[in-house]
Amino acid sequence: MKRNERNRIGSLVHDVSRLRRTACDHLMRPLDITRSQWWVLSGLSGHGDGITQTALARLLDLGKVALGGIVERLEERGLVERRADADDRRTNRVFLTRKGNQMLERVAKIGMTMDAKIMRGISTARQNMLADILQTMKINLIALDAVPGSRAQARG
Repeated sequence: MKRNERNRIGSLVHDVSRLRRTACDHLMRPLDITRSQWWVLSGLSGHGDGITQTALARLLDLGKVALGGIVERLEERGLVERRADADDRRTNRVFLTRKGNQMLERVAKIGMTMDAKIMRGISTARQNMLADILQTMKINLIALDAVPGSRAQARG
């Protein structure tokens, strides 16, 4: 592969990511939710017994301070709840509330519709190939050790 083709791939990945973020923000605006908030709600969805903020930050590859601000805004809206850990009162666990689950269902539907439109005209086989390629790129990027704290994400 020629050098300018590699540059083109990098530019396309960047452009698709930027355009997808912009489209997502636009579609979520009526629900008054950001992509970051949606991401946190999604991260909580598989943890019915809650998850510590530290573990959630690691799972989402976010800094603790950045996550703390997002969780605070979600808590103010009643979408999540922080409670002291039963075993260690110094540690907070974050839980998705009923209202948070309802919001997650709404944004997930919007996200699925958006993704279906983005993938229009791309066969399932090519979508699977793209996912495999992007996963390999992600693993390779993490292996560079140039992104602090991202080693845990190599498995995802």
